Amino acid sequence: MVEFLKNAFRGFSLLDALDILLVAAIIYQFIKLIKGSRAYQMTIGLLTVAGVYMASYYLKLHTLNWLLKEFLTYVIIAVIVLYQGELRKALAEIGSRGFLKTRPARTSAETLRTISLAAKYLASKKIGALIAIEKEISLKNYAEMGVLLDALVSRDLIVSVFYPNSPLHDGGMIISADRILAAACLFPHPSEHPFLEKFGTKTRHLAALGLSMETDSAVVVVSEEKGTISLAIGGTLFSNLDREALENKLKEYFEVK
Repeated sequence: MVEFLKNAFRGFSLLDALDILLVAAIIYQFIKLIKGSRAYQMTIGLLTVAGVYMASYYLKLHTLNWLLKEFLTYVIIAVIVLYQGELRKALAEIGSRGFLKTRPARTSAETLRTISLAAKYLASKKIGALIAIEKEISLKNYAEMGVLLDALVSRDLIVSVFYPNSPLHDGGMIISADRILAAACLFPHPSEHPFLEKFGTKTRHLAALGLSMETDSAVVVVSEEKGTISLAIGGTLFSNLDREALENKLKEYFEVK
């Protein structure tokens, strides 16, 4: 056993160790990125196909092996198509952080509480609202398409922006750290989603899902039809939340106490 280990590590250098660590870090970040998303199930499916391919090779199941080999030839194209949303999100995160950029200012617990209080009031009055809270991927591009405010977060200001007949009530609000960056912003709708037909004409819910799929932001939605509060994170919509549940989920996601 000792001799086997000596042979295995003979010629092993620091560059080899660095190479392994980099590959492990990339795999870890990829799993972290797709965990809980539709891509996670697709990854399990691709790994299963790869496992069956290896088994057919060693068991000499020639027909099955040939068939899977032909399929795996197009895996690169399939990966680009299947993971296009995740790839966009990963590249956006890399571009947002860069190599010399510092970690963006964190959203405080007080701001998250203020947002949840505003959402509760809006829901009680059945006033629709769409509020995106920036995490690490910058929402500056979406803010520039709206009306820049750059104001401190307050319950009254959030309510007044979404109040009926307000010039800024259409579109979404963007909050960065502890400031309202912009309002009346347009968010992307998802081109595909497992529950796309379920939402129908609920534009705010689709916009929340779309932005949460494109970025790592958390998006609060208040329905003007039912007076309910929802939260979109990573393409998943958590519905029928009360104020406490919304605040707790936001604090957990932004890792604040």
